This record gives sequence, C-alpha cells and structure tokens, in this order.
Amino acid sequence: MRNTTAGIKAEIAKGVFRPHTALTNMALAYYQNASNYFAKALFPTCPVGLSSDNYYIFSREDLLRDNWQRKPAYGKVDPTTIGESTDNYVCKVDQMIMGIDQIRQTDLSRRQGPSIIQPKQQRTRTIAEQANIHQDRLFAASYFKEGAWKNELEGVDNTTPSTNQFIKFSNANSDPIAFIDKEKTDMNQQTGRMPNRLGLGINVFNALKVHPGILERVKYGGSTANPASVTENVLAQLFGVEKIVVLKSIMNSASMGADEDMQYIGDPNAFLLAYATNTPSIDEPSAGYIFTWDMLGNGQMLPILNYLGENGTHTEYIEGLMATDMKKTSDDLARFYKAAV
Repeated sequence: MRNTTAGIKAEIAKGVFRPHTALTNMALAYYQNASNYFAKALFPTCPVGLSSDNYYIFSREDLLRDNWQRKPAYGKVDPTTIGESTDNYVCKVDQMIMGIDQIRQTDLSRRQGPSIIQPKQQRTRTIAEQANIHQDRLFAASYFKEGAWKNELEGVDNTTPSTNQFIKFSNANSDPIAFIDKEKTDMNQQTGRMPNRLGLGINVFNALKVHPGILERVKYGGSTANPASVTENVLAQLFGVEKIVVLKSIMNSASMGADEDMQYIGDPNAFLLAYATNTPSIDEPSAGYIFTWDMLGNGQMLPILNYLGENGTHTEYIEGLMATDMKKTSDDLARFYKAAV
C-alpha cells in the first residue's frame, strides 16, 4: 500500500514515487447548491435571435371586453378592433475571463496532484457558477426591489394597516393565507390571470414556517415518526400557487481585496407575487421575461471558450459570455411586498 512506510520505500526504490502536496480526494470549493438560484425558476427564459428587437403587446382592455353586438335586421355590426403596440428588449453582452499559468500547471501535473488541478474544468465550473450569481443579481435589481412594480405594499407591525400596507407575517395576528388570497383575487379581477408564482425572501419563508395560522393547518398531517413540516410544496398548496421559490442564493458584495460582505442576493424580508408562463408564448402574458441572446450565433446561451495568451506569457484563458435583458413585460401581473417581516 502506498500509504504505508514499506509501500513508500518500494515506490522510491522503483523510481515511481511522486510526493503529493495536497489531498487527492477532497478540496474546499464554495459552490452553491443549484436549487439556491432563483432567477430562471421565477420568470421564463426567452431565447432571441437578435441582440435587440420589438415584441407585440395586445390591448388587455380590448381583449377582456365583451365585443359581441346584436346584429341589426338587414345590417351588420361595426368591426371590432383590438389595439396593439410594441415594446423592445436589449441584450447587452457580459463577460468573465479566468487565466491559467501553463508554467505552474506543468509543475502541478508532474506532482500528480488532485483532480482539482485540472484548470480548464475548474475554471469552466467557476464561470458557470458565477453566471448563476450574476443572473440572480440582475433579476433582483430588475424585479425584486422597491419601486420595481406599479403595485407595491409595505408590511407594518400594527393590526390596522392603511392603503398599500399589510400586517407583517412575523406578527402572529396576521393571516398570510387570507391576505395572499385577496391579492390573487384582485390581480385576477384586473388581468384575467390568477398569479401562479410566489418568490419568498429567506426571512419571509422562515417566518411562514412558524406562523401559528400555517402550523394550525398542517399539524394534524404529522405523526411522531414523521412530524408535520412546512415546506415550499406545503406553502404552495396552502397559497394555491403553482410554484414557490425561496431566494437562497448569496454573494460577496465586497470588492476584490476588501473584507468579505456576504449578503442574500434577493431582499430576505420581501416577497413577490406574479403570473408567469413556463415557456415563451404568443398567447399568454407574463410579468417578465429573461431575454437571452446567443451572441456567437451557435445556439449557446452561455458559451465558454478557451484561447491562448500572447506569446511569451505562457498563459491560456477560459472565457464566458452572456447576453440577457431582464425585462418587465407586464406591470399588472406582479406585486411586490417589502418589509414583510
């Protein structure tokens, strides 16, 4: 065995011994769980062939009006007109580059170190991981913040909220289910679409899991061996939505070289109620879209390329490209709730 004194001596005698400078079966890499990311889970991705273009908007007022008329004798009714307009998206290209020192890599390879020293694989995964962080940050800046939507309410501690206010969910006297039902009904009345997405800041999710009104509804579904628990799926059923997404992804907001500043990317004390399609559609509205352009024309929305550095540098680079536009496409199909806890 190579991990014994005798085994090492035997390898030295054969001239095949290579001392390792790091463990070969573990390393520390703080990649986040893929389920933490929320952008693509809340709003659909719409692939586009051009970096910018227009899309049609048909009049909600005209489509939801009863345009049928009684036909007069020997005559006909006036033609019905459905109003239309256009809006545009603009995908701008973002880039990330990581380098590989070929001289250092030669040394590491000859030492037969761990698989993590395979630089192309490691850097490719890092770029893909950072692409998720970048998309979540863009999503939060576009959709999950104060002032992003026309309809916005604020949580208050008192039990007599005024206009555009609601009782915070951290208050045991609140009724989250009744409140969400009312908000859903109001949106459906205005748009003909019942909200099907609920994005919860992590603190809002934690407050709902221990809310007396929620626990009362689920406590009889458990046993000693399998106690009742409040999960995203349970909350989705209680609130009557297709999907609940908890915003769990984090990022270091500090600049390079500064002390770390780890923060949740989405406001942990807020939530978003919205209607969105699962895939792009010409027959369905959606609160927002993530327009994504394949800037190299090869169908790859996140191309990752490898190229050599300048002569004499003995370097090569791994490059990632991304071109997206987080576009609010219907202000009526989403409502933002700040200070919910």
